[in-house]
Amino acid sequence: MPVASRWHRGGAPKHNLHFRNEVESRTTLQELLLYSIFLIILCILSFGMVNPHMYYLNEVMSSLFLDTSVPGDERTNFKSICSIPDFWKFMEGPLLEGLYWDSWYSNSQLYNSKNSSRIYSENILLGVPRVRQLKVRNNTCKVYSSLQFLMSDCYAKYTSENEDISDFGLKVHTEWKYSTPNSNSPWHWGFVGVYGNGGYIFTLSKSKSETKNKFIKLQQNNWITRGTRVIFIDFTLYNANVNLFCIIRLVAEFPATGGILTSWQFYSVKLLIYVSYYDYFIAFCEIIFLILFTLFLIQEGNKMKEFKFAYFKRIWNWLELLLLVLCFLTIFFNLFCKIQIFLLLEQLLKRTEEYSDFYLLAHWRIFYNNMLAIIVFFAWIKNMFLAIINYTYSEVQDDYSLGRRPSFKLGEMIKKSYNNVLKKLKLKKPQEDEDNKSRKNKDLAEQARRKGFDENEIQSAEQMKKWKERLQKKYYSTEIQDDYQPVTQQEFRDLFLYAVELEKELHYISLKLNRVMRKVSALSY
Repeated sequence: MPVASRWHRGGAPKHNLHFRNEVESRTTLQELLLYSIFLIILCILSFGMVNPHMYYLNEVMSSLFLDTSVPGDERTNFKSICSIPDFWKFMEGPLLEGLYWDSWYSNSQLYNSKNSSRIYSENILLGVPRVRQLKVRNNTCKVYSSLQFLMSDCYAKYTSENEDISDFGLKVHTEWKYSTPNSNSPWHWGFVGVYGNGGYIFTLSKSKSETKNKFIKLQQNNWITRGTRVIFIDFTLYNANVNLFCIIRLVAEFPATGGILTSWQFYSVKLLIYVSYYDYFIAFCEIIFLILFTLFLIQEGNKMKEFKFAYFKRIWNWLELLLLVLCFLTIFFNLFCKIQIFLLLEQLLKRTEEYSDFYLLAHWRIFYNNMLAIIVFFAWIKNMFLAIINYTYSEVQDDYSLGRRPSFKLGEMIKKSYNNVLKKLKLKKPQEDEDNKSRKNKDLAEQARRKGFDENEIQSAEQMKKWKERLQKKYYSTEIQDDYQPVTQQEFRDLFLYAVELEKELHYISLKLNRVMRKVSALSY
């Protein structure tokens, strides 16, 4: 149908004219509600995986193994180790006393020596601790010719190319023979190097006296040499009271400069999942998270299909893609962690006489928690930018509150739905709407005068608003039953004047929007 005929017949079809804005607003409201649910679920998953007991358990264990001083030397603990003699003092003192708890405060026996130690009577030592050393070969660096008479040996910093894999010392047992690395275990990033997971390894005995004799023998036979670059002490505890595993790693690095640099890792993680009702609630939230991810993935796929290459020209779309990629990785790592725990946990718990390597399970669990934290960060960044844009938009809207521009559609929809509910419940009369509307117009006019608007400009805005309301009432009202609505000469004149005024306001709005976009661009940098 020709355009003129459509105007003569009252504009576009009634359904499209009336419901188009409401459909857009309803869609926006649904997307806002869906994204709010996504944020809530995301925060539950992120904060629901941790609890205060993790912090307290880490604090108790770090105080025991890091802050306990060597007997007879109050200034020496693990944090203050700076020489090889200090290291052996720590091994024979605080470490030995911290690992082996064989009696209660009343000297009554806590456990059978064949069973695991109970640290602080509540934390079971799983398996036995492991000590591992990595070394570098001699002549991995070159001494200047003029100084070779002073020093002929040269041990470089640790790298996989410089690593020493030959037997040394007594050349018996695993502590004197190199053990090949396990491909499943992650590398360790220290202060002065990135270390593999092989090396010269020995495990401690379940007997305190046997372990002490082991330390004395290793010290007498110079197990730590000039080529030593790092020593790892690994063990795992389990506290049944709070259902937490505490994976502990104490690290002593021996840099090429001399001295010792100490570091540590305490990971309190929950590996036995789906035990309490709260665990099942977290599982339900994980399912909701997967469903929301699928919905967002379909939504972005439809946008790509509709806009094609133009989709990638908007920075917000790139942020959406980043969130989707991070969500996919998080779901993948979560499933991977659950599978690994299911496959390995039972086997590790059975190794009561061997070292149980829980470090890999803790590593993946911590990695999953970090991925969740990154998603929460970017999700709230997106939410904050939307809030900033909405705030800047409201500032521009205040300048046109007299009717010189349309109000926010989502706000109109919420307000209209609220008023309709009040009317149906007979809590609000239609006449009250008219009174409130008239009172609001007067308040807006007074507000404009206080802001310094010209009186002619205020009257012009009020006149244009009356034209708009009269025309909308006739051509956009839901009460219209007859599709044929003729345009009178006066109405045509009003439409013409309304169009002229809109053209002026469009130019003014464009200037304001340009200013807004400059503000948003400045915020993005």
